[in-house]
Amino acid sequence: MKQSHWMKTMGRVAFLNCDPLFYNLDVDWNILSAPPSWLTGHLLRKDCILAPIPAADYAQHSDELVLLPDIGICSRGEVGSVLVFGEKPLAEMSSIALPTDSATSVQLLKFLLEKRNLTPSFVSMGPDLKGMLETCEGALLIGDRALEGAKNHPQMVQLDLGQDWLQFTQKPMVFGVFATRKDTPIEMVREAHGVLVQNLQRFEEIPEQREKVIQWALSRSHLNHERLDRYFGEVFNRIDDIHLAGLNEFLVEACKLESGAQFAW
Repeated sequence: MKQSHWMKTMGRVAFLNCDPLFYNLDVDWNILSAPPSWLTGHLLRKDCILAPIPAADYAQHSDELVLLPDIGICSRGEVGSVLVFGEKPLAEMSSIALPTDSATSVQLLKFLLEKRNLTPSFVSMGPDLKGMLETCEGALLIGDRALEGAKNHPQMVQLDLGQDWLQFTQKPMVFGVFATRKDTPIEMVREAHGVLVQNLQRFEEIPEQREKVIQWALSRSHLNHERLDRYFGEVFNRIDDIHLAGLNEFLVEACKLESGAQFAW
């Protein structure tokens, strides 16, 4: 990819959970939209300056990547979009289908199952609820697919991973982190990071901006206004000190990254 293009490219998760950061960005910025795990590959290949990637992927590639402060994809309990579905309670599931589009949710589920001394078999497959449940007794879904699944099949939601993590650790969960390559020029990273933080601040402080973000999400989702308004109170893009504590516990305990989170500044 040409350097001039790369210099103005940011990765974006192809779900609703980063809308407060990316809504109405300046047209000078090129946005590369992809599932979370795909963005990790784009970042490693220098396709973009920064990207939100699964926290578990950062742990795997921490020798090449460094984190950016202030922003991420977080919950403070119930997250509503990282869910296990099935006809049986979690403890009775002998098999669970795992999605191929997010490493963090998979790692987190395995950690939570281990805490319960549960050992179902796992099958990795495309994130389609019907197909997953035709193969396994449980299915893990994230993002928009989880929201849609919960809307259409509320009785099948057996576990909200954000809420479960909070109950086990008494800390919020950080599912996604914004990362950059260690060799990316820091001036470029600061510029891209600053644009996103400014957008987030507007979302947090200006009710009209928040409403515009919800309307943008409405145009790309089958969810109604009330559910989206609630969703943007379940998923947060601001990483504060308590979220940082949750992130470090996940990286150290679930991902075995002894150094925890390392930031560019």
